[in-house]
Amino acid sequence: MRIPGTHGELDARLDLPSGTPRDYALFAHCFTCSKDTVAASRVSRALAARGIAVLRFDFTGLGGSDGEFANTNFSSNTEDLIKAVE
Repeated sequence: MRIPGTHGELDARLDLPSGTPRDYALFAHCFTCSKDTVAASRVSRALAARGIAVLRFDFTGLGGSDGEFANTNFSSNTEDLIKAVE
């Protein structure tokens, strides 16, 4: 899925439990990683198996997201997090 970001679209994935979610989580991966790393996938699937819907996304310039990673910083990453929550 694609979500609007401050510097283009962010590539995202929503992992849903089999039933109605009992809670929600936003997975912010490590610096220079992507939403599709083995660790991110395992954690998200484990949470979904326990009833928690998980949104994971690639920050600007990483994975399938728009933008240039070289032009990002802590502030732009924070903006990406806020856009993901919205």
